Amino acid sequence: MANTYTQVHLQFVFAPKYRASLVHSSWENDLYRYVTGIVQTNKHKMIAINGMPGHVHMLIGFRATQTMADLMQDVKAGSSKWINDNKYCNTRFEWQSGYGVFSYAKSQLPDVIRYIQNQNEHHRKHTFLQEYKLFLEKFEVEYDERYIFQEPG
Repeated sequence: MANTYTQVHLQFVFAPKYRASLVHSSWENDLYRYVTGIVQTNKHKMIAINGMPGHVHMLIGFRATQTMADLMQDVKAGSSKWINDNKYCNTRFEWQSGYGVFSYAKSQLPDVIRYIQNQNEHHRKHTFLQEYKLFLEKFEVEYDERYIFQEPG
């Protein structure tokens, strides 16, 4: 749309189905490059992406040309197909339904980038579920405990 100007920075957090630790270190960087390609194809800017075997964080400069839900549909569908086509998992790979998305001012980006880059360090102190609940509480997002990401059974 002509004459539409935005500055929107969003951090998305999403996990494999059942929060299984399926993202293996041998192919995680290739996954991040693939997801970055999906984000860029949709005209957004990948600022940072990283995660752990059981979840992914991505910080993007978001353009108002697409809904968040449509972007996440593209990211999850495209990347799960890519993982399955490359036979990176012994079972069929799927992302868990839902995701978290949190917005930031430009002045906050250096701290968010550092946070995303240092996932291994953060998860020595907190599980993914603890981390996720901290995000929800910090951003004052109301949630139903029945529908939050659950720890693997």
